[in-house]
Amino acid sequence: MVHITKKKSFQLINFWKFIQCKILGLQIVYNYRQPYLLVIIHKKALIFIVVSSIVCRRFVKGRYEILEKEITVVAVDAMGGDNAPAEIVKGAVDALRERDDIKVILVGIADTVSSELGKYEHDKERIEVVNATEVIATDEPPVHAIRRKKDSSIVVALNLVKNKQADAFVSAGSSGAVLVGGQLIVGRLRGIERPPLAPLIPTKDGVALLIDCGANVDARASHLVQFAKMGSVYMENVVGIKNPKVAIVNIGAEEEKGNALVKETMPLLKNCADINFIGSIEARDIPTGYADVIVCEAFVGNVILKLYEGIGNVMLGKVKEGLMSSFRSKMGALLIKPALKKTLKAFNTDEYGGAPLLGLNGLVVKTHGSSKAIEIKNSIIQCISFKNEKINDKIKQHLLLEEN
Repeated sequence: MVHITKKKSFQLINFWKFIQCKILGLQIVYNYRQPYLLVIIHKKALIFIVVSSIVCRRFVKGRYEILEKEITVVAVDAMGGDNAPAEIVKGAVDALRERDDIKVILVGIADTVSSELGKYEHDKERIEVVNATEVIATDEPPVHAIRRKKDSSIVVALNLVKNKQADAFVSAGSSGAVLVGGQLIVGRLRGIERPPLAPLIPTKDGVALLIDCGANVDARASHLVQFAKMGSVYMENVVGIKNPKVAIVNIGAEEEKGNALVKETMPLLKNCADINFIGSIEARDIPTGYADVIVCEAFVGNVILKLYEGIGNVMLGKVKEGLMSSFRSKMGALLIKPALKKTLKAFNTDEYGGAPLLGLNGLVVKTHGSSKAIEIKNSIIQCISFKNEKINDKIKQHLLLEEN
């Protein structure tokens, strides 16, 4: 008599053991008090059962892992942005094709969105259209629009995040409405003074986090300290940079330089034992990768971001112009095209998705109003890391906060 321990496993495996024994004409005795399967067998039968059980277990386990893979549900504002809904819908479909652990909820005028979605082959179980009859225009006062247009695509999608029907929200629509709606509907984490927008920007060594780039023009020193801490958590857990270097934007490296806000914030950041603060950073040093987290108020951050994008576009245009200027340069372009394409791609801000609004009870991501499908796709995909790494929980833990 051989005792085979009955481990916690799938019903299919237990059923298979039963079939195996029936096939072999073996006697089965099950003790309900002790979790053991008692089987009277001989050596050949034991070998058969062990081998076939291993094969069955591996097959079922693989199927189980696929079925049980954690899915990130992203609500997307299908009506927001200059290129909505065409580029928004295409970006959502592209995200589903690239990742199998995402579900997308497209929120907007159902007939319009469904018509656009019908142009693509897609997994109907992983993409859903939720009707919203109103659209918030970029020129509308944000607070008034959020409170008045309850059935707008932004408000409906944000309520999905608030009610835990979605893990994240992505929009290329009105920046003001997204910022206001994020705070009023999704809500701030307890203790967070001002949620900042924090996009990734390319550098020589990889990427850096620019925080804040548009949410808080008139920030205080305490806000910047929180920005630094939240940025450190994000870079360490989402990007994977251990002990990220934090610097504050200034007009010089010397501590006595800067405006009143920088001078007030500098000693507070130096006294933060839980961040790797390295001092000031001048704008020219940002592209070199001198720091991983670039701290500033939104006015300065937005200027840096827009200048970054503008210079990148001009340089790209000039490179193309130079390569196409003569037959000789065209021949050279053919030789360097693969390497050049890879390098230029690294400095394309569209490749890094949108800017998360950190410090909320859910993830809100704002993308450029002119976003194409590639940026929408990357913005959706970046939500996976945010959820899987439990960034909000780590921000609360890092700042010693308690959830509402």
